[in-house]
Amino acid sequence: MSDNLYLFTGPEIGLRSDEIEGLKRNLARKASGVDYHLFYANETPSASVVSLLMNGSLFSDAKFVVFANAELIKKKEDIEVISEWKKTASDESVLVLVSDEIGVDKKLEALVSKDKKKIFWELFDNKKTQWVTDFFKRQGYSIEPDAVETILELVENNTAALASECGRFFVCFDKSHTITTEDADSLLSHNREESPFTLFDALAGTGSKTERLENALEILQKIRLSKDSSGVQLIAGLTYCFRKLSVWHALQASGSVSPVDLKSKGFASSKMQEQYRRAARIWNTADCKEILALLAGTDMQIRSDGTALEENALQTLIYLIVVKNGKPAAVYETDTGL
Repeated sequence: MSDNLYLFTGPEIGLRSDEIEGLKRNLARKASGVDYHLFYANETPSASVVSLLMNGSLFSDAKFVVFANAELIKKKEDIEVISEWKKTASDESVLVLVSDEIGVDKKLEALVSKDKKKIFWELFDNKKTQWVTDFFKRQGYSIEPDAVETILELVENNTAALASECGRFFVCFDKSHTITTEDADSLLSHNREESPFTLFDALAGTGSKTERLENALEILQKIRLSKDSSGVQLIAGLTYCFRKLSVWHALQASGSVSPVDLKSKGFASSKMQEQYRRAARIWNTADCKEILALLAGTDMQIRSDGTALEENALQTLIYLIVVKNGKPAAVYETDTGL
């Protein structure tokens, strides 16, 4: 038996990915061949993942599986099947449970040895500033401090997103050029890739319901035309955001909230705090419950109906979130605020 069960949680995707890559390299050094797999808990049952880990392969000795959205693994039978696998796991099989949330079900967490668990906290603002500056310096580039701040304002604040977006500067500018605020604004504002997180930001915008709806539908269209157009994954991203908004409401209801409290719940950056402060003014705790139920229902609808009606389902979803705060379309309202 080998203890190859890991649990990596938290919002810092980049550092978490680096840790996973390190585990992959360690396994590759020990095995003559490795099969790599990525599954999502909202799509694949735990039993199917464990079955793959336990069955041999004709082409490789080892298997490395990342099981994402681990916060959704809550059923007794799902946790038990992972527990049984751990008891008999070989050196050649590795299972990494991953979640953007801070924690998972306590019974699932209890299966993982203390030294195999790690929370990847979002970097504090001063650490992000240093990270971006060092990233450019390692590539032989110089960047103005104000340009660093502009990048942090325009890019999702985890190191994976920052590395991806900052890498674009190395294609567009020579090393002799010092990156300015104007460069950052021009490159990132006009070529920003949309995602469920930028969609949430638009949903929680400061304009009227009409303006928020128009902006959100425009971003939805861009996402649907991109390579990451899966409706299921888009819903998963929005679900993450509204769950986080529920956490924000719970924090505020608890009384005095310290910077440590905010960091522990994934709200370390001032940018994210302002975003969720805006969102909290639009949707209260009850609204969040309605919206999360709506997201779950739309997810089931898309899975059962297939892609033919997916576009209509997603547009309806956005409309109901903005105009009716997640309530079903059948609920009558005298004033939508449009």
